[in-house]
Amino acid sequence: MKILKLLTILSMPFLMAQQSTRFVYQVSMTPDSTNVEKKTELAYLDTDGRKSVFYAENAMKRDSLMERMRATGSFDRNQMQNLRSNLQFTIEKDLSNQSLVYKSRIGRDNYSYSETLVFQWKILPETVKIGDYQTQKAETTFGGRTWYAWFTSEIPLQDGPYKFSGLPGLIVKAQDSKGDYSFDLMQTKKITDLYQPLNRGQIINLSKSKYRDMEKKMLADPASFVAAQRTGGGGPGGRGGGNRPAMDSKQQQDMQKRMEAEIKSRNNPIELK
Repeated sequence: MKILKLLTILSMPFLMAQQSTRFVYQVSMTPDSTNVEKKTELAYLDTDGRKSVFYAENAMKRDSLMERMRATGSFDRNQMQNLRSNLQFTIEKDLSNQSLVYKSRIGRDNYSYSETLVFQWKILPETVKIGDYQTQKAETTFGGRTWYAWFTSEIPLQDGPYKFSGLPGLIVKAQDSKGDYSFDLMQTKKITDLYQPLNRGQIINLSKSKYRDMEKKMLADPASFVAAQRTGGGGPGGRGGGNRPAMDSKQQQDMQKRMEAEIKSRNNPIELK
C-alpha cells in the first residue's frame, strides 16, 4: 500500500475544542469504464465536529472565480471550463445523527435530497500505518460496491470522505474493491469557517427516488430536458427556474452532442444503484 505523508498532525484537543478543520483528500477515480485512465483531483472535508461539508477543491475555486467575474463584469468561459470537476456535488452532514443533504446540478438547475445512512461496517483485524496515523481496516457494502476503509481512533471523529461515516475514528482512506474510486487523506488544515457553496439559483428539494428519476430523464434526452428547464419545466415533470431564452435548433443540436459526450464519459458513477 502506498504510504501517504500527512502534512499536518491533528491532535485530539484540537477536535475537542471544535475548531473548524479541513481534511484534504486526493480522489482517484475511473468515471468512464471504457477508459482505464484515472482521473485525480483534490476534495475537501470541512468540519467543526458537529457538522461537515464535502466538496471538490475546484468547486471552491469556481465560486471564487465567479465572484471575481461578477465584481469586474468580465466573464471568461475558458477559465471556468479549466475548473471543471468530476465531483459535481456537495454533501452536508449532521454528525449528531448521521443524516446528510446531497446537492448537485441536473442540467441547469440545482437539486438536493436528504438521507440518513446507517453503514453496516465490519471492522477487520488488519492494521497499518498510513502517514502519521495508525489505522484499522473496515468493510461495508454501499451503492452496489464493496468498500474498504482505513480509520484512525487518533482522530475521534465519526466522519469521512463522500457519504462515509459511522466508524470509531476519521476515515483516512476509502477504496472500492474494484479500485474504481479511492479517497486518500493528504493533509489537514485549520480553517476559520466551513465552506459555504455559492448557490446559483433556487435549490429544488426532492426525495432521493425522485432525484434519481430526474437524473434518468436527463440522461435519456439531455437537450429536451434542458430545453424544458429553460421554459420553466425544470426538466420533464419537474420544476425549475424557467423564463430563460429559448434555444434555436442549432444551439439545441450542439448542446445535445456536447451533453451526450459528457454523459457517455460518466458511465461508472460512485453509486451504481
